[in-house]
This record gives sequence, structure tokens and C-alpha cells, in this order.
Amino acid sequence: MKLEAGALVSCVVEGLVDEAVARRLVHECGLPAGPVYGRNGKQFLLARIGGYNKAARFSPWLVIVDLDMDYGCAPPALHAWLPEPAPDMIFRVAVHEVEAWLLADRDSFASFFGVSRARISGAPESEPEPKRTVVALANESWKRRIREDMVPREGSGRREGELYVARTIEYVQGCWHPRVAAQRADSLRRCLERLDELAQSLGEC
Repeated sequence: MKLEAGALVSCVVEGLVDEAVARRLVHECGLPAGPVYGRNGKQFLLARIGGYNKAARFSPWLVIVDLDMDYGCAPPALHAWLPEPAPDMIFRVAVHEVEAWLLADRDSFASFFGVSRARISGAPESEPEPKRTVVALANESWKRRIREDMVPREGSGRREGELYVARTIEYVQGCWHPRVAAQRADSLRRCLERLDELAQSLGEC
């Protein structure tokens, strides 16, 4: 089915940070954003991937899911989770978590979170737990607000501070440069390439 110009891109994500990332990427590629679904964890998303794929027969969809440690790399995960994606289903796996994409824009991350650029890996996709890395870097921040908001209080039992999501979304919306980050995050580069292809096809309608 040929899509119409201006077709909205629906998104499916694991959580709120991922939603901000998906919306930022859709905007970056000049595409109109549609509704966002999921936001209830990885298993909730994967359990419904078949339905989203059927919907992608009629309109474009972007699904972003973390690889975590489920597979050694993205291709087998893609094949296992959605072996036959619809033509306009952009199903992308963030290696290993979407936070790796945020770390990949080293200059912006260092500036916003108040940490040394030298402390940020030049190969963020090699980090097994990028979210934990973000929290550890926030703990080194020279900005008191970042430390207080993003680092869990001792004894809280939390993996991150109470305002981790809010501060991370603030970074995504205001400071993060996806094209820069894509130079150090191959899974992000592939995601942008697919969105660019979609934008081009819709522009030719």
C-alpha cells in the first residue's frame, strides 16, 4: 500500500525516556509524529508487536526496544522479535539501552550533565548497562541539581533518582543532537537511515 504524504508516524516505546527519544528522532527526520503507544515496559511491547506490525500495513510505525543483554547483537534480536516486519514498520533495537544513544553525543552530554567529556566512553554501545553508566556519571556531576535529581538516595532501593526521567527528557528535548550521536552509535545511525528513507518516500508521494 502506497502511503500518503503527511502520514503520521505512530511510535511504540518501553517508557517515557524512550518516548522523548522517538519523538525527537521523528522530528529530526522531518516527519509528522502520531500517537505513542506502549510505555509499559519491554515485555508489554513485545507481547503486542504483532498487532503493531499489522497496523504498519496502513501507516508508518516506529518501534524502539532495548537490546539489554537478551542477545549478543541487534540482528538476531530483530529476527526473533519480528521476523517479518511490514514494509512501513521501522522496528529498531537500541544497543544495549537507549541511554547509549544519549551518551554518544559526548559534548552535549558533558555540558548538560556537568561531567568531564573524558569520562564518557567513545563507544557507548559497548556499555552493557548504559543507564547505570548515566547514573554513575551524574554522581560525578559538578551540578548539585543533577546529583540530587538523578542519583538514588542511599537506602532507597532505586536504580536512579526520583527525577532521573525528567532530567533525561529535558536533555533529549533541548540539548541532544541525534546526528552527532549517530556517529558513535551504529544502532542509532541505522534508525535514522530508515526514518530518512521514510521521509524521502513520503516526500515523493
